[in-house]
Amino acid sequence: MKLFVGIDVSSQDMKACTMSFDGETLASLTVDNNLIGASYLRDQIVDIAQKHVIQEIVIGMEATSVYSWHPAMFFHEDESLKRFQTKVLTINPKLIKKFKESYVDLDKTDHIDAWIIADRLRFGRLRQSVVMQNQFIALQRLTRMRYHLVHNLTREKQYFLEHLFYKCSSFTTEVESSVFGNAIMELLLEQYSLDEISAMDIQDLAEFLRIKGKNRFTDAEYVAKSIQKAARSSYRLSKCVEDSIDLLLGTSIESIRSVTKQIKELDKAIKKLLDGIPNTIQTIPGIGPVYSAGILAEIGQIERFDNQASVAKYAGLTWNKHQSGLFEAEETKMIRSGNRYLRYYLVEAANSVQRNEPEYRAYYLKKYHEVPKHQHKRALVLTARKLVRLIDTLLRNDQIYTPRRKVNK
Repeated sequence: MKLFVGIDVSSQDMKACTMSFDGETLASLTVDNNLIGASYLRDQIVDIAQKHVIQEIVIGMEATSVYSWHPAMFFHEDESLKRFQTKVLTINPKLIKKFKESYVDLDKTDHIDAWIIADRLRFGRLRQSVVMQNQFIALQRLTRMRYHLVHNLTREKQYFLEHLFYKCSSFTTEVESSVFGNAIMELLLEQYSLDEISAMDIQDLAEFLRIKGKNRFTDAEYVAKSIQKAARSSYRLSKCVEDSIDLLLGTSIESIRSVTKQIKELDKAIKKLLDGIPNTIQTIPGIGPVYSAGILAEIGQIERFDNQASVAKYAGLTWNKHQSGLFEAEETKMIRSGNRYLRYYLVEAANSVQRNEPEYRAYYLKKYHEVPKHQHKRALVLTARKLVRLIDTLLRNDQIYTPRRKVNK
């Protein structure tokens, strides 16, 4: 006998519905979403399980931001529930919403969502959303924060380039050096006007670049000349506007440096935590600790998934089919659902792998030349889909990556 427990979680409370295998509602109750409320709900679930001679309990709740995390972990780790082979699942809210639409004449009550979740649990096929182990959850917190910071850094760099164009409209077209290098940023922090930069002694400017760039320029004098050329050919601003732009450039530079430092600190913490999680993903050329951690943090135990296709679908690396009769569309879109963090780290890893592994490089180029538009994006996503098959095999069989040998004909 199985007992299904659907829990509708909010920041304030949890509404629970216990349901038997044949769909009979055994109990409905509301408790606070805290340790005391969860403990009381646990006791009620155990009492019902003992009363109805239950051998297995399945508890499910929607993955609603952070609100479901604590109760999911509480029920997952509780010793009294483990006696009933309890499984705790966090479910994609989209699945519950679509399932609810099949009940056309459903009454609206406070406990209806909990009832829907319990009923959905009876249908099964929710294996991939089982609660992960603590070490993966800890890693996930770090890698998701890194994802957040990387996107913030990209956004801040876009703001910086916009401000730089106001300051020196010809800079990016004339200067053959990264504008995000330390030397260029230090020069901008000095808040020189374009006329002052244009009038500088070329040797003094080159020496400034050498010192701030820690002698990384192969030809500092050439870079200095290109900077002066950009300054002379750029539009001039009024003093009022230029002062404002200088302030914005300085703010952006400090933000970029701050976020970059935070990312480096996170990378160290990620690597340290990953060292305690045995995995073979890093044996793939091009996949270092950060990409490996990002992938592992979202997949968790590979046993949560039936096969590699389930992993790809969970990441959103699948495409909707558009076919009718003998017609089949050549261009289809990826599904909009899926774990965006896993998709991000898989695509980033695929880009690195295709630069380091000949087999994946050849596959990327093949897909790149198949279409006239969206070439890089399409080829990269397809390479990520191919990478999923490899990662699934390595994790499932606990084996290291071995490149395929070419057979001489």
